[in-house]
Amino acid sequence: MTANTPARTPVTLLGLGAMGTALARTWLAAGHPLTVWNRTPARAEAPAAEGAKAAESTASAVAASTLVVVCLLDDDSVGTALDGVDLTGKDLVNLTTTTPAQARARAAWAEERGARYLDGGIMAVPPMIGVPEAGGYVFYSGSRELFEQHRQTLAVPAGTAYVGEDAGFAALHDVALLSAMYGMFAGAAQAFALIRGEDIDPVAFAPLLSGWITAMTGPHVLGTAARLKSGDYTTDVVSNLAMQVAGTPTFLATAEGQGVSPELIGPYFGLMRRRLDAGSGEEDLAGVVDLLRR
Repeated sequence: MTANTPARTPVTLLGLGAMGTALARTWLAAGHPLTVWNRTPARAEAPAAEGAKAAESTASAVAASTLVVVCLLDDDSVGTALDGVDLTGKDLVNLTTTTPAQARARAAWAEERGARYLDGGIMAVPPMIGVPEAGGYVFYSGSRELFEQHRQTLAVPAGTAYVGEDAGFAALHDVALLSAMYGMFAGAAQAFALIRGEDIDPVAFAPLLSGWITAMTGPHVLGTAARLKSGDYTTDVVSNLAMQVAGTPTFLATAEGQGVSPELIGPYFGLMRRRLDAGSGEEDLAGVVDLLRR
């Protein structure tokens, strides 16, 4: 660092699991003074060898920097780690995986203790941290002022996406996207199960499956979003609900013939049937979303 190089923002990082360790390495590599703490002190040895200061307690770690980043196991761990710690004047960024309700409660908890609060949902796995071309990013919600002030520092490990002042929105975006991911994984599992007992190479089948999911997902997601926003579920419908429900017995019969359980696709087909029975045969599938709302 030269005289003309701007000073890097000091960071305190609580939690050195796989993700925390990856975050620590990227901030250190970028020249940020880093103080670390972990419940198991041995986890701090590697970042300390790379230049981090290992704190003996969360209190001393928090005292070392204005910007405090937390990446622990769960919300209870955050409460335990920071119990009794003076947070006055601190900027607390919580990257711990929580529910939206827990994030909102933790934001209120932090503000009561004199801290600004930002919640984060990490859309990456540890190997993607510090690798911009990997495409990882973090959703942030809560104090906009805090986010804008520390945007450059927070962008060092991964891209940033601010989604609102409601502290629960980052967690909600995180879980919503991951829920969609697992839904696609379920569909892929069903497809592989159907061919499993046949003389079909799963490796040769995989590009067909991946390409089909990609081709279908984009238009479906964008179309559903537009229909939900407009409230008109019959706009630009290509395959209406009546037509799609009429085809579901073929899928179920094929699964039975292949000795494959329908437990992954059966519930979704049931929702489609319920929507059809309510008189929505000319719609697309957007109405299923309303059936899921309690």
